[in-house]
Amino acid sequence: MPRFGQVLTAMVTPFHKDGSLNLDGAKRLARWLQDNGNDGLVIAGTTGESSVLTDDERLSLFAAVVEAVTIPVIAGTGTNDTAHSVHMTKEATKLGVAGILAVCPYYNRPSQAGIDAHIRAMCAATTLPVVIYDIPVRTGRKINTTTLAKLANEVKNVAGVKDAAGNPGESARLMTIVPSSFELISGDDGLTLPLMAVGCTSVIGVATHWSGVDHQEMFSKWNVGDTAGARKVNARLVESFAFETGDDNPNPLPTKVMMNHLGLNVGEARLPMGPPPAGLAERAAIVMANLVAARVVAR
Repeated sequence: MPRFGQVLTAMVTPFHKDGSLNLDGAKRLARWLQDNGNDGLVIAGTTGESSVLTDDERLSLFAAVVEAVTIPVIAGTGTNDTAHSVHMTKEATKLGVAGILAVCPYYNRPSQAGIDAHIRAMCAATTLPVVIYDIPVRTGRKINTTTLAKLANEVKNVAGVKDAAGNPGESARLMTIVPSSFELISGDDGLTLPLMAVGCTSVIGVATHWSGVDHQEMFSKWNVGDTAGARKVNARLVESFAFETGDDNPNPLPTKVMMNHLGLNVGEARLPMGPPPAGLAERAAIVMANLVAARVVAR
């Protein structure tokens, strides 16, 4: 079993109607996710709207979710400021989280040497395992395979990479030059199954908010060699993958709408994400109904 489990969700951050942080809602959602197929949670990542949370809000979220669940909680402490990231990592480490998510510095477009030094500084600030987060579509910088491999081989608490770079071929190359303990974690729901073929053993997902049990089934079938069965489960999830983000309804807008549809009352996203577009709630209901129906057929 992977260090943090097979299926983890990058949890949305619940807000009240006035936009303030809803810690009770976060606890309720975390427990619901734990009960619905999730082995672990990532808090204050991309889907958790980390860029619009204050430091106090992030730390309060970490503490609240750790208190609410018994599964591993990974804290998103990375920013595009190394000193700030180190500070947040030190503070989060005190709160009982199981690991740290270190995103590639965004907006600044640092060199590979700068990315390497940034992640090393975050790793040095904690004894916890650190998952590097490579998502160039949002950060503007791809963490090169050689940089990832160097960190994996030289920094003892680098545990793996959340791979949202969209290049399974390069992921395959990475896995040939890292320690056997290094974990390839899918950070792109639609590429989880292809990444399994090159060594992925877990996912930090978005659609896993409502399809954790399906993802568990997909991994279980893959792990026993039932690749055809895993493909069938993946096919069941394609509509959910298409729903979770888009140009007019970027992540996390669709997931918040879906969670509200399921009665979790997570509120809307903070600006500048914008309000959900017209018709998204109706689409969420259709996606969920189709998934439930597909589960019945698969039995």
